[in-house]
Amino acid sequence: MSSDTPTAAEMPPGPDGLPVVGNYLAFVRRPFEFMTKNAREYGDVVGWTEIDGPVYQLNHPEHIEHVLVQNNQNYIKGDAFQRTLSPITGNGILNSEGAIWRRNRHLIQPAFGPDRIQEYAGMMTDCIEDLLSTWADGETRPFHEDMMEVTLHIVARALFGVDIEGYVDDVALALEEFMQASDNLSNYVLPEGVPTPSRRRIRRARDRLDRVVYEMIEHRRDDPGERDVISMLLNVTDEEGEGLSTEQIRDEVVTLLLAGHETTALSLTFTAYALARHPEAERRLVAELDEVLDGETPTMADLSELTYTEQVVKESMRLYPPVPGIVREPVKPDVVGGYEIPTGATVRMHQWVVHRDSRWYDDPLAFKPTRWTPEFEKSLPKLAYFPFAAGPRRCIGDRFAMLEARLLLATIYQRFHLELTPDTQLNLSAAVTARPKDDVLTTVSRR
Repeated sequence: MSSDTPTAAEMPPGPDGLPVVGNYLAFVRRPFEFMTKNAREYGDVVGWTEIDGPVYQLNHPEHIEHVLVQNNQNYIKGDAFQRTLSPITGNGILNSEGAIWRRNRHLIQPAFGPDRIQEYAGMMTDCIEDLLSTWADGETRPFHEDMMEVTLHIVARALFGVDIEGYVDDVALALEEFMQASDNLSNYVLPEGVPTPSRRRIRRARDRLDRVVYEMIEHRRDDPGERDVISMLLNVTDEEGEGLSTEQIRDEVVTLLLAGHETTALSLTFTAYALARHPEAERRLVAELDEVLDGETPTMADLSELTYTEQVVKESMRLYPPVPGIVREPVKPDVVGGYEIPTGATVRMHQWVVHRDSRWYDDPLAFKPTRWTPEFEKSLPKLAYFPFAAGPRRCIGDRFAMLEARLLLATIYQRFHLELTPDTQLNLSAAVTARPKDDVLTTVSRR
């Protein structure tokens, strides 16, 4: 529990680490195991020192709620987060702060309102049906790559009103290169001005992405739409009548491209992996789809009856959260769990750890969709499940992502059975998201 009065100014217990790099090597090499071991060995508040200063890992839902919700105004994304994302996203809503964040989130929010979300359902099923029409019975597909492509199409059409068929390869390659290059030790150890190979790759990724995004912005400048995000950002003015710069619009577009397709693609990939390893769960899912849809394409109106489909998605996002951790920095000293957290410290909160804690989940490493009953959800501490974060900085696209995941999952499994190729394992890296190091290869069989 948080307290108003400091009770322990010393660091909480935690791993010792190495000179200079601290525990960063341990985190990079085995990030999920490192954070899980910390929680198991040291408790709800874990501390250690890195090259940038002290790090505090919070493992209890109440402590996480304090940081993300109750005292959120005292916490910013911080240097560690900015160092990772700003080279590609600039100052978009994912990493901007203060007045800029509030203004731009307010401007973008209507695109994710209930009325707009309903409009997106048809676009989502159209895009996945286009992809499925290219699948041949019995062929082996790179499933994660397929999901990245289809969700990229969806976010471009739904949020920007453009078809990016001609740009998909460039955008996908740029985002892939950035994700891989950002997870490099040299980015954290060496000064920012040092042109390391990974930083040059990030620069190339940004240049490739910028060519596409600036072209999208100019297209909308010449042919504005009525409801797409780019047109809304082009039309807005501040109190002094000044509009957003092209670079500011670019930052928001890149942020939505990245965040709007990456996490849903990962969620679907992890769900397919889990279902392939749990045939009974797949059989139950297909039975529900057959009963509710009767061969028809799923619509938003069907989702209230697709209760097991939603349970499957929730359980997948519990066991394999697409964003495995959240980072914050306090702007003023705070006290959490009896420990004083100084200004500028790094605070880590890991969904991967909390979602697999046996205090909140029976048999936590098992894939059990049926655990997600209304009664069970009410019994959970508020932040024992937070795949979309929480508080004012909760993911702006959470409803968009849940709609997309359920509709795409229903459409895929209504038509195909997926089997993992032999020896396929889910080996994950942990940079901004939890990404498969190798593609998840699946053999698809038409039902």
